This record gives sequence, structure tokens and C-alpha cells, in this order.
Amino acid sequence: MDILLFLSITVITFLLMEGVTWCTHKFVMHGFLWYLHEDHHQPKYQGIFEKNDAFFVIFAIPSILLFYYGVAPELNFRFFIGLGILCYGIAYFLVHDVLIHQRFNWFKRTKSWYLRGLRKAHKIHHKHLGKAHGECFGMLWVPSKYFKEARLK
Repeated sequence: MDILLFLSITVITFLLMEGVTWCTHKFVMHGFLWYLHEDHHQPKYQGIFEKNDAFFVIFAIPSILLFYYGVAPELNFRFFIGLGILCYGIAYFLVHDVLIHQRFNWFKRTKSWYLRGLRKAHKIHHKHLGKAHGECFGMLWVPSKYFKEARLK
């Protein structure tokens, strides 16, 4: 395999993860695993970790397995699918936990219309404290109205 194919597999996987995340968030986190996600929708949570953080582990397992099976007997496409999932996980952490929820004191203020649009859409998502009536389940791509609003400010 050549480097262009490896890069393509990684980028395509990264992009597809937004759809996986949207579906998982809407149908799993706000569905049968709500008990793990519920504390994330409460106004203030106590401590460093939430039960919701278990989803980082849940999403990491396929990536780890793909890395493992992607190097034997030689480097193959599975490794790069795992890399795409890992890259999305890093982006998710930086956008969701750092920028939006500010669980760490990094990037407190941003002038980026894109990042402000993501933050606004996520705040709209969190206005619902229960699992029903949710909206804006995406993480890196949300309805365009939030980006338009962010550009006007």
C-alpha cells in the first residue's frame, strides 16, 4: 500500500466518524445507554470524571483492536482505520471537553466563527436535561444556522 492510500483511509474514516458519532449520540447515548450519558446533561457535575466519560473507552476499543490487527502479519488498512478513529477521538476531546465544556483551562476565548458555531449548537443540545427532545447531535458538523449566527457576532 502506498502513503496516499493510507492517508485517504485515515481521512475518510475521520469524516465517517462524524456520522457514527451523530447516530451513537442520538440513538445510544440518548437511548438505551442514557444512564451513562445522563450526568453529562446536568448543570454541574461533581469531580473530574462523569459516567459519560465511559464513552471514550467504548470508542477507544475498536481503535485499539484495529491497531492490533492492522500490524500483523504486516501493516494493513485496519491500522489506518484505527488511526482515523483515534484522530477523531482527539478532535472530539479538544472540541467537546476543552473548548465547549471547558473542563480544562485552555482555549477559553475563540474568535473562530466555526468554533463559536459548534459551541452554540452544543449549548442548544444541552438545554434539554432529559433524553427526549434533543437536537444538534453532531460534534464537528452542526446545522448551518449556528455557523451563520456565529459569523454575525
